Amino acid sequence: MSVTGLPSASGLPDLRQVTPVDEVGVNERVARFQTRSIKKESKIEALKMILSMIDLTTLEGQDTPGKVRQLCQKAIHLHDSMPGLPHVAAVCVYPTMVGVARKALGDCDINVASVATAFPSGMSSRKIKLEETRTAVAEGADEIDMVISRGAFLQGDYGFVFDEIAAVKEACGDAHLKVILETGELGTLDLVRRASVLAMHAGADFIKTSTGKIQPAATMPVTFVMLKAIKSFYFETGRMIGMKPAGGISGAKLAVHYLVMLRETLGNAWMTPEWFRFGASSLANDVLMQLQKQATGVYQSADYFSKD
Repeated sequence: MSVTGLPSASGLPDLRQVTPVDEVGVNERVARFQTRSIKKESKIEALKMILSMIDLTTLEGQDTPGKVRQLCQKAIHLHDSMPGLPHVAAVCVYPTMVGVARKALGDCDINVASVATAFPSGMSSRKIKLEETRTAVAEGADEIDMVISRGAFLQGDYGFVFDEIAAVKEACGDAHLKVILETGELGTLDLVRRASVLAMHAGADFIKTSTGKIQPAATMPVTFVMLKAIKSFYFETGRMIGMKPAGGISGAKLAVHYLVMLRETLGNAWMTPEWFRFGASSLANDVLMQLQKQATGVYQSADYFSKD
């Protein structure tokens, strides 16, 4: 049985041939990642790395240009009082706010990411999804976070989902494509693995757990299964794929556990913002509080950090 499914002439993998997931083994392995002892110096470096991997995000119906500009200012001036720290990787917004974010970020090298394809439901026509993607890229998006059609996937219409991802990838042009599986709706780790394999074969640059609108969102077992799928895909194709857990990772301690899992599963090559991201809105504040604690021995109040 193939690890990642043997692709047909069209590139569509045979997902029936994908190796089943040992759920008990996954849970046991994940539990061990959370018991690693980390020295102070290594913890500080891990916190800095986490900061560099964050996509600061605002994806609410009440988003306004002012709110997006404020988020961009936070991204640029996240830690003016703590020099020497890396900036976040990207600001993630709705397509209608991409132009605002692009202008607000100016010449700094923080990327603009945009959700697309009828986020978060994915329930619109392919024509509309492609138009939305092209519009976001034209407005200045460096990265597109698309959602798969979960209804089609759960019905077993893998060809439809594959073709849709491939079409969005083409519409992205030079922008990177992150494919959101919405793992909380898939139900089993076997389906998470199948969806990961499908997305990678269809052209995803990243695979991403969740929209953050469905619970459960990112979990360590789900992320581990996706990381293992990436590892197998790399061994079979030689192509590196990025990973983005999103939703529910608000604490620095949990994020460090994710980094331990990343390093022990994929190795140092993936330990950069180019290949790993956290989708989060509040994680940055907790990381900064932890770094302040490491430097001074005391916590600053959360009131010292902006919520947006």
